[in-house]
Amino acid sequence: MKVTFQGNPLTVLGRQVALGEKAPNFTAINLDLTDFNYQESDKIRVISVVPSLDTPVCSLQTTKFNMALEELEGVEVTTVSVDLPFAQARFCEDEGIKNLTVVSDYKYKDFAKKYGCFIEELHLLTRAVFVVDNNGIIKYAEYLEEITSEPNYEKALEVVRNLLI
Repeated sequence: MKVTFQGNPLTVLGRQVALGEKAPNFTAINLDLTDFNYQESDKIRVISVVPSLDTPVCSLQTTKFNMALEELEGVEVTTVSVDLPFAQARFCEDEGIKNLTVVSDYKYKDFAKKYGCFIEELHLLTRAVFVVDNNGIIKYAEYLEEITSEPNYEKALEVVRNLLI
């Protein structure tokens, strides 16, 4: 997959996940520096991937999914970045993020490897969104070609709403 940052090409490492595949389990770091283990669940889940919460588009992506959760009961959203947990905690406090889980892949890069999201040149994650059904199957996968672009929120949330029916 070709990914750019402000039009400049970047190298993304790892194999991208595809629709119909089992969502890989991964280990990341919680805001309190404990391990976060993404395991199978009986809930519908959204994984929102951002390069850094300290950028306008990443902030917007995270707050939009946080607001969407207020209307969608029974859905879990996990935001993944490689920001340090201290910065993530500050962001969540400043932005009032309470409806989703924010985790860091800075230590293990386990998520980056398993979902094909690691940008070699920047040591950041590429922007992406995944929707996983209650059987752990990927029902929506969007990797953005330009990491400064916003994801298609409506399309991702439409998949979520259809899974809730």
